[in-house]
Amino acid sequence: MRSSPHYPRSARSPWGALLTALVSMAALLTAASAVQADTTICETFGTATVQGRYIVQNNRWGTGESQCIAVTDSGFKVVRADGSVPTNGAPKSYPSVYNGCHYTNCSPGTNLPAPLGGIATAPTSISYAYVNDAAYNASYDIWLDPSPRKDGVSRTEIMLWFNKVGPVQPIGSPVGTATVAGRQWEVWSGSNGSNDVLSFVAPSAITSWTFDVMDFVQQAVSRGLAQNSWYLTSVQAGFEPWQNGAGLAVTSFSSVVNLGSPGDPGDPGGPGDPGGSSTCKVAYATNVWQGGFTGDVTVTNTGSSRVSDWKLAFTLPAGQQITHAWNANVSPSSGSVTAGNVGYNAEIAAGAQASFGFQGTYSGTFAKPSAFSLNGSACTLA
Repeated sequence: MRSSPHYPRSARSPWGALLTALVSMAALLTAASAVQADTTICETFGTATVQGRYIVQNNRWGTGESQCIAVTDSGFKVVRADGSVPTNGAPKSYPSVYNGCHYTNCSPGTNLPAPLGGIATAPTSISYAYVNDAAYNASYDIWLDPSPRKDGVSRTEIMLWFNKVGPVQPIGSPVGTATVAGRQWEVWSGSNGSNDVLSFVAPSAITSWTFDVMDFVQQAVSRGLAQNSWYLTSVQAGFEPWQNGAGLAVTSFSSVVNLGSPGDPGDPGGPGDPGGSSTCKVAYATNVWQGGFTGDVTVTNTGSSRVSDWKLAFTLPAGQQITHAWNANVSPSSGSVTAGNVGYNAEIAAGAQASFGFQGTYSGTFAKPSAFSLNGSACTLA
């Protein structure tokens, strides 16, 4: 069967102009009426805010058939995906979660758009759950534009294809291979007439990964598809289904943009970090045995003022789940986690510390979280 070209979400030839108008209008309507997490969204462009910092969107635009997503604290799951569209055309939807701005709907507290030349690092983490009885790709999208636009389609789209099932392929044609962020990729390049698309296709399915978005941004710059004076407008993770798709899920997602000079190590950041200098330090000690572990966390307030009603955000690596915690309220039990104070340790004075711990289980290879943020500010690692 002939493989189909990939088309980006918002401008699909030859129906791009009409779809762009519809998406823009619908996004404006739903931005004002975003639903809450822990619910099911069936509205065409319905959205929800999760963890107080990311937006989940149903984003069904290529079919009149029903699509519903169940929103979780750490992502979403497609629970209904009626109908199909030909695999030699555009996909039927892009259910996804994002940090940044999408058709004027910006995620809470985001510092995007941000100039590429002003971003030190942009660490991110994503975990997917796949199905086989469908035709789709699992796509992580990075959007770049010459202006700090918050609406419409950005000039360049970078797509990371974590998985593909069925006769689908990126837009354009293969232009070689590249090693980026320690992984080998097949590289495709093309245009849909509205924006350039640079795609990196994994040779086999990736279920979870932590990486720096800027590694791929610099690939676009080096290939003449962006400039350091341009802006990062959003990062998005989800699925593009052509046929079926029920059961597909983003099980965890985090995205951080640390502002500073390119090449600076910057702060390691953490989920929800708005960028800027660090005012906290985290020590994370573990005791690990086969299938289980404990984590002991010490948070030091390195700033000049007290921190009240503190919340420490971090992402547990894939396969880890917390079963019990002490000296903090920790939720959810896996994925993007937030640990909050209890009554007797609600304040951390300048120069003081707060400690908590938890016990959990794990599968696969054990690893530690790579980044933490305290009340939205990135912490350094002790």
